[in-house]
Amino acid sequence: MAAGAATLTLLSSAFAAVITTGCGTTSRPPESAAAPASSSPSDWFVDRAAETGLTFTYFNGMSGQFYFPEMLPGGVALLDYDNDGDLDVYFAQGRMLPENKPIESATVPPAVHALPLKGRLFRNDLSTVDGAPSLRFTDVTAASGIESPGYGMGAAAGDVDNDGCVDLYLTNLGPNQLFRNNCDGTFTDRSRASGTDDPAWSVSASFLDYDRDGWLDLYVGNYVQWDVASDKPCTGLTGGRDYCTPKVYVPAPDRLYRNRGNGTFQDVTAKSLLGGPFGPALGVASADFDGDGWIDIYVANDGTENLLWMNQRNGAFRNTGLLSGSALSADGKTEASMGVDAADFDNDGDEDIYMTHLPAEGNNLYVNRGAALFEDLSAPSGLGPLSLGHSGFGTAWFDYDNDGWLDLLAANGAIEAVKGRPPDARFPYDERKQLFRNLRDGRFEDVTAKAGAVFAASEVSRGAAFGDIDNDGDTDVVISNIHAPARLLINQAANGRHWLGVRLAGRAARGRDMLGARVEVARADGVTLRRRARADGSYASANDPRILIGLGDAAGAARVRITWPDGTTEERTDLPADRWTTIRQGGDGR
Repeated sequence: MAAGAATLTLLSSAFAAVITTGCGTTSRPPESAAAPASSSPSDWFVDRAAETGLTFTYFNGMSGQFYFPEMLPGGVALLDYDNDGDLDVYFAQGRMLPENKPIESATVPPAVHALPLKGRLFRNDLSTVDGAPSLRFTDVTAASGIESPGYGMGAAAGDVDNDGCVDLYLTNLGPNQLFRNNCDGTFTDRSRASGTDDPAWSVSASFLDYDRDGWLDLYVGNYVQWDVASDKPCTGLTGGRDYCTPKVYVPAPDRLYRNRGNGTFQDVTAKSLLGGPFGPALGVASADFDGDGWIDIYVANDGTENLLWMNQRNGAFRNTGLLSGSALSADGKTEASMGVDAADFDNDGDEDIYMTHLPAEGNNLYVNRGAALFEDLSAPSGLGPLSLGHSGFGTAWFDYDNDGWLDLLAANGAIEAVKGRPPDARFPYDERKQLFRNLRDGRFEDVTAKAGAVFAASEVSRGAAFGDIDNDGDTDVVISNIHAPARLLINQAANGRHWLGVRLAGRAARGRDMLGARVEVARADGVTLRRRARADGSYASANDPRILIGLGDAAGAARVRITWPDGTTEERTDLPADRWTTIRQGGDGR
């Protein structure tokens, strides 16, 4: 996230700024930061955040001091914390920097002025009205017991104690927090007791069972070693104060925590990650990249080589990023990797990698050629050229139109003032989101203009979480914005296509989501699709752990083959289309 040019001066009570651009600013025409036009029934996505009560704005504490963390937050998590079958939403929240500075000394956006500055949990009170889903969210932060007053960056979700209730891990600028779900609508802070209260500056984290012992372990991606006292006064070519690049600071080592199965974790970083190397980590995605049945870890680093931790099946990992072709761009350069996700976009049976970058770099597509050997096809796929001029953060592979082929959305927002903004621009880092459609031949097209009025909104977007929020069989998106209301993008693009929804659960009556389990779906039309249960990826966010498979015009699936994290397999031929089904390992579906 190499930052360019900007000198920011507070002008009034509305976060006004005077911008002096330098050599690093983008040269594309400015985008309007105005709210989008009213949505149309023909829009593929409509924003329903305000009308459903999902009202949240991230406050980054910006006060004109150019503190380095101000450009990076914040994430969002989708999780069914109350086990009622629908996805609830958690937003990370910021505060002033330094933390002991009175909030009154800086301007707070009106949307957050009246609320305590801490992360917020919204319960999804989904119901059915006249046969259609009816969404309503309720802020239950106070009743939940989640107290997160620090400078929040993101969140990860997973059931760490196998009690069937998903727990919440919060990454912060400072000690991270682990909240145990008490299965009664409340959480208990187990940060210190669990041993996972990493004091570093963490951004993204991933729950995964790397040793296949049945307990979710935790990988924490850390950024750089920074605090207010060590903040460096960086300048641009104009001589004005500017945001530093990560190269100014020492990278903070990532952490790998092994779940002991008793509510505590062991820090196994030194023996399992074999001493690094580590870089400024922003994105983390876990997947079985070589198809050996053991989960591997990919880390997107900011301005240094990316890491591919290959599972050695003995508790240790080996970094094969450079050898695999996934550490650098096709021309051998390091890039500012931010958001990341892994999935089988070309339906050839292995996991590919997509990452978001800075405007001059373009986003990257690493295609898995088998055995975790990758080829950078960013240019021929079109994804690199199509993303030039944008700073990408939250992203994910998802089949927005249920045709069976995975598409992409990128939540964008600059980290340097966008050239051409008027001198009274309120917060001139906004960019538009992008939607890319999979053309099924290795290429993608930019269909943003067709996606709906919400995509015309120019905002400083960061975290993005993907999941079927209204349980109607297509993937929706929640996006967290800095100094602007969060977006709830409800999907209307499936056009009546069929789908198959499965939640893969453990053997117990109230088994946890089996993250890392894989599904192979043979559709009735002869097409075979492969998907994985995961909650990680994107940027500082947690996704729906369920699997949604687009069936296109096929009326159902002829066969579903499940490979569980322990390597055992099951086959089903009786799963109904167009509904969600829970499949328990070794048991029946419902």
